[in-house]
Amino acid sequence: MMAKNKEPRPPSYAVSVVGLSGTEKDKGNCGVGKSCLCNRFVRSKADEYYPEHTSVLSTIDFGGRVVNNDHFLYWGDVTQSGEDGIECRIHVIEQTEFIDDQTFLPHRSTNLQPYIKRAAASKLQSAEKLMYICTDQLGLEQDFEQKQMPEGKLSIDGFLLCIDVSQGCNRKFDDQLKFVNNLYIQLSKSKKPIIIAATKCDECVDHYLREVQAFASNKKNLVVVETSARFNVNVETCFTALVQMMDKTRGKPKIIPYLDAYKTQRQLVVTATDKFEKLVQTVRDYHATWKTVSNKLKNHPDYEEYINLEGTKKAKNTFSKHIEQLKQEHIRKRKEEYINALPRALNTLLSNLDEIEHLSWSEALKLIEKRPDFHSCFVVLEKTPWDETDHIDKVNDRRIPFDLLTTLEAEKVYQNHVQHLISEKRRVEMKEKFKKTLEKIQFISPGQPWEEVICFVMEDEAFKYITDADSKEVYGRHQREIVEKAKEEFQEMLFEHSELFYDLDLNATPSSDKMSEIHAVLSEEPRYKALQKLAPDRESLLLKHIGFVYHPTKETCLSGQNCMDIKVEQLLAISLLQLDHGRSNLYHDSANIDKVNLFILGKDGLAQELANEIRTQSTDDEYALDGKIYELDLRPVDAKSPYLLTQLWTSTFKPHGCFCVFNTIESLNFIGECIAKIRAEASQIRRDKYMANLPFTLILANQRDSVSKNLPILRHQGQQLANKLQCPFVDVPAGTYPRKFNEAQIKQALRGVLEAVKHHFDVVSPVPTIKDLSEADLRIVMCAMCGDPFSVDLILSPFLDSHSCSAAQAGQNNSLMLDKIIGEKRRRIQITILSYHSSIGVRKDELVHGYILVYSAKRKASMGMLRAFLSEVQDTIPVQLVAVTDSQADFFENEAIKELMTEGEHIATEITAKFTALYSLSQYHRQTEVFTLFFSDVLEKKNMIESSYMSDSTRETTHTSEDVFSRSPRGSSLDYNYPDSEDDAEGPPPYSPIGDDVRLLPTPSERSKYRLDLEGNEYPIHSTPLNCHDHERNHKVPPPIKPKPLVPRTNVKKLDPNLLKTIEAGIGKNPRKQPSRVPAAPPEDIDQSDNYAEPIDTIFKHKGFTDIYAVPDDSQNRVIKVRNSIVINAQGDEENGFSDRMSKSHGERRPSKYKYKSKTLFSKAKSYYRRTHSDASDDEAFTTSKTKRKGRHRGSEEDPLLSPVETWKGGIDNPAITSDQELDDKKMKKKTHKGKEDKKQKKKAKAFNPPIRRNWESNYFGMPLQDLVTLEKPIPLFVEKCVQFIEDTGLCTEGLYRVSGNKTDQDNIQKQFDQDHDISLESMEVTVNAVAGALKAFFADLPDPLIPYSLHQELLETSKILDRTERLHELKEIVKKFHPVNYDVFKYVITHLNRVSQQYKTNFMTADNLSICFWPTLMRPDFENREFLSTTKIHQSVIETFIQQCQFFFYNGEIVETPNPVACQPPPSNTVQMVEPMVPLQLPPPLQPQLIQPQLPADPLGII
Repeated sequence: MMAKNKEPRPPSYAVSVVGLSGTEKDKGNCGVGKSCLCNRFVRSKADEYYPEHTSVLSTIDFGGRVVNNDHFLYWGDVTQSGEDGIECRIHVIEQTEFIDDQTFLPHRSTNLQPYIKRAAASKLQSAEKLMYICTDQLGLEQDFEQKQMPEGKLSIDGFLLCIDVSQGCNRKFDDQLKFVNNLYIQLSKSKKPIIIAATKCDECVDHYLREVQAFASNKKNLVVVETSARFNVNVETCFTALVQMMDKTRGKPKIIPYLDAYKTQRQLVVTATDKFEKLVQTVRDYHATWKTVSNKLKNHPDYEEYINLEGTKKAKNTFSKHIEQLKQEHIRKRKEEYINALPRALNTLLSNLDEIEHLSWSEALKLIEKRPDFHSCFVVLEKTPWDETDHIDKVNDRRIPFDLLTTLEAEKVYQNHVQHLISEKRRVEMKEKFKKTLEKIQFISPGQPWEEVICFVMEDEAFKYITDADSKEVYGRHQREIVEKAKEEFQEMLFEHSELFYDLDLNATPSSDKMSEIHAVLSEEPRYKALQKLAPDRESLLLKHIGFVYHPTKETCLSGQNCMDIKVEQLLAISLLQLDHGRSNLYHDSANIDKVNLFILGKDGLAQELANEIRTQSTDDEYALDGKIYELDLRPVDAKSPYLLTQLWTSTFKPHGCFCVFNTIESLNFIGECIAKIRAEASQIRRDKYMANLPFTLILANQRDSVSKNLPILRHQGQQLANKLQCPFVDVPAGTYPRKFNEAQIKQALRGVLEAVKHHFDVVSPVPTIKDLSEADLRIVMCAMCGDPFSVDLILSPFLDSHSCSAAQAGQNNSLMLDKIIGEKRRRIQITILSYHSSIGVRKDELVHGYILVYSAKRKASMGMLRAFLSEVQDTIPVQLVAVTDSQADFFENEAIKELMTEGEHIATEITAKFTALYSLSQYHRQTEVFTLFFSDVLEKKNMIESSYMSDSTRETTHTSEDVFSRSPRGSSLDYNYPDSEDDAEGPPPYSPIGDDVRLLPTPSERSKYRLDLEGNEYPIHSTPLNCHDHERNHKVPPPIKPKPLVPRTNVKKLDPNLLKTIEAGIGKNPRKQPSRVPAAPPEDIDQSDNYAEPIDTIFKHKGFTDIYAVPDDSQNRVIKVRNSIVINAQGDEENGFSDRMSKSHGERRPSKYKYKSKTLFSKAKSYYRRTHSDASDDEAFTTSKTKRKGRHRGSEEDPLLSPVETWKGGIDNPAITSDQELDDKKMKKKTHKGKEDKKQKKKAKAFNPPIRRNWESNYFGMPLQDLVTLEKPIPLFVEKCVQFIEDTGLCTEGLYRVSGNKTDQDNIQKQFDQDHDISLESMEVTVNAVAGALKAFFADLPDPLIPYSLHQELLETSKILDRTERLHELKEIVKKFHPVNYDVFKYVITHLNRVSQQYKTNFMTADNLSICFWPTLMRPDFENREFLSTTKIHQSVIETFIQQCQFFFYNGEIVETPNPVACQPPPSNTVQMVEPMVPLQLPPPLQPQLIQPQLPADPLGII
């Protein structure tokens, strides 16, 4: 059963492969390919094919089991299936001849027959013979597969005869063919099938193959198969064909020629290779290994097929090539990324075209390495090149390898970068050029589409250069700018027309009539029409503005964060906190002080002597004073010490006071300079501002040697300096003392320091009572407009820079408190700083005693808002107008600023308000003294204001003079003897027109009427006003009271009458007529000699207004106001809200509004009314202002320097000028007459003689010019030295000749030159401004001006010539008339000024500015002559012409083209009207003090 079911075994055949064999002599260097043919057939896989097989063996290998001492090899068997599916097994035997590697002869075997006979044997036998695989198997059989030849014997069924058709190796083909022929003969004897295999056909020689074919054709049934074992071509075919010959039942295979079979085989290999490569390309990580990948692919058919055909080695090579390609692709991508990132790196490191435009790439690389950002863009590798390092795997490191920059690609990128910068620069230039082209096209309006504009720029060069996108982008930017600008201008226009919006109640809604009125007015404005194409936006802006006007808050302020309320709260929160903190630290526990730190200042050892004297009177540095012991810490310092300022204030020594001791005029002068230097140095830094208010005490040392005749002079000058410095003066007691210092002096000085410290503690007590915080004697509101171009610190600095300033009550974030002495008592003033929109509610609902209205002279909208606000303010409330700009130069250089300042001053004049100007570059107006007169005026009218407020609030009152708020204790009972600071009585500012030589304080005989505090402040004991500003502040004429008797004054320098006339002329252009007076006899019990009426108002008044006089009432110790109602009206009606009723003690009138007192304010509102109500008449619109006013226009009483007429009196920074009361009384009695006839009869004024500004004798300065020059040296040596110094060191100094230098330095320059004419100015270490001031002072001191008076009229007449060329030639002829000495010096000075003007871009001193500064010095104006005043501008323009045309006048040069000067128009004639027309405000430059001081005798002591 089992035998029957057993499958039949496939037939088995044994094939013997034979061919040329033997020694190298027989077969050549290589065999005919029998082994390779057998290897390829038995093991066809590429990995199992070995191309090298050797027949030279050792004896051991020959005797091994593989060879087994036989000359044949058993290759194993192959099971093969035919086309019909029948399998057969083929055993392969290779007949060869092994050569001994020692003898190179055939090995001896059991069969000693020659190869030809042995190869033809049909029976083979070899026991335990193993299958042969490769040469490496010999001797290592155990490492290879071991398979024995079946049963140790085989019967050969057919022969495969191999013939090598290649070139062969040292072998002749004919010899091979002869050997084959003999072999074939032996094979044919066996009667077995034979097939010829032509081997090595891949290296085939054609005629060899033909000979083989010819050989086969001569034999019967002999088939030739063309084979190649290397490429596996027809190998299987030859064995299959032989099997078919042995088994005729099998199909006969087709014998294919080699070339055709090779193509078929190669196609199979190519297909498999393609499939394998695609399989390999699925690997994307170049870090993958062959081992990993082959394990993953070993079961894949494509992988197996390729391995079988080509082998693992080729597969691995293919894989390696793929991995290398991946790596190179990765490197290429990284390099591409680096190259792409290089432009950005170059833009970062080499963005400046000017720096690299001409640099080579190698030079640029050096520059790159020096950049600070180099390592953020590049990395320097230790090993190079970069692509062979692990940096290629750092994908997160985007830095570029620096060695990559050495490639040509990087250099090309650099060149492209430079070209890009050049083209980008050109593109930007063209875009900007196109932008400027658009700006020049006037018809482009906001909102205009690009399509409407493009046709006008088609031919523009810049438009053609840039792209369409760029042109649209530029136009879009231009549109945004003009739209934004138009909207800003529209908003500004709305503010300028504030009268349109601020005349209705808050929290209301505008009516349709009101909206129609607004549109009717605004539609006439170009700024309204500019937004025609953006009508919805325009309407939105208008409604937004109206909404803000009707519901104003700081949150909805149109200025955003620039809202004045926000800025004020921020500034006050910081500043007041710093003030309180600094004060609490400085004066902590000062009330219970036990230790006193004293700084003693003196010269030539005086300070040490005083310290020694104090220590002598002390016990262990403890001093007994008034029953208390004080520990004294004394620090004497010589005034000449260079470490003066550093020793004064240290972390370990903070002085409570400073004793300044002197015994000579020189030491007194030195002390004064030191104190000024200390205060100036300390006040520069806000944290040291209290150091500037350190209590100083002047102490006069006794003259021990003898009773010096200079002691009275020293005493007098010391007192004067103490008054000027606002500090106490300790005199030498009466009697004779042997020592320099007396115990009484030291105690008096020490008491003063202790009282000053206690006073500071009282003022700045860190924990005041709630009552003190809530009480205020005066409530002032300061208003400013949001968005004005000045800092809030500027308008608040007058308050914050005063240490009398403190925080207001909690919750009042926009208020501060001031403690100031006003009148006889200390007053507490609450200053509330608000925006105009926030002030409207305050104006309507709260009690306000006065308004400080601030506006920017650079902004019309600011003035518009002021007008709108002021129009609705009751005219009983005092107002201070403040114009803010940068500097006085703005007034001369900017017509718009000039117009706004003039308008503000004019409004102030119309409503009898005060006006001043604040300059950001001026330090004087940052002092509280700016508002002192205003506070006094508010205090004077306080009762009337509160009565009016009570009346408006419908609250009845029986005493109109009773205060609305309860009086504070300090206001009712306490009289403080010590003011808070210098703010209460400040010294005159720089360039005071009065000068330092004029004493404004009362004489010792008058001092009994006044109280003097330790800082030198004086205020009256009685009610008679002492302030010499009263005649300017009040506006009514006093009743005829007994003249005040003259009090003799000794050693007092009085104001010169010429100066008083000068000051008076600034108050009013013409003398005023004396109005009628109301007699008011003083009470009988009052001494007539001590009571004098003080004028409350000496300025013009409306005819319907009430005259107010101040008559002292000693019994009540206050001023009684007497009003005289003078009403001139044919109708008998009340005008301007005034009643003709008259009260004995005071007059009453119904309050009106300021817009009815100012034609400027009313005409503005009326002009709006006329535009919408054309039928309204002037009389209907202004019924309350019919009364005409006579008189000339006058300036503001607050700042006479801003008066529109006769403004020559002083500089812009000067405060209101004061004068002597005695001379004022004389002026009040003078009567003036108007008319041309009176003017003709006036005597010719005397020549104006300048005062002597020097306090030392000089044989050089003040001498005639002719005495200072020679023919060899026509220029005074001092002038030459000054000019040379200025041109060498300071020609580009900003404000040269405008900014004043230190007066002490100026005097020192002249003093040193007096002593040594050869002195070097460089060695003196003085500033350029001091030298410039000394140079101007030289010309000011000349007996006669450099330009003679005799030629002034000719210059004036010539300047009126209209033809410019003719005018210049005439001026040139006038210059030739100068005295030769004057001519040479004038030429030298003008040439120097011309050189200064050429540097105007850096020193900002144009010829116009220089002429403003120099014309008074060169021409010496006679200010007493009023006819001269109308020509001041002309004289200034003449000097400007000389400077501009210097080359023409003095060096025969050409005429320089300059802008046409404005023709000087004669002043318009005055017409009788209610209010004079607005006169342009013309401010002259600050005059030097020596130009307007009266001629006084020289001060022998040189103190002041």
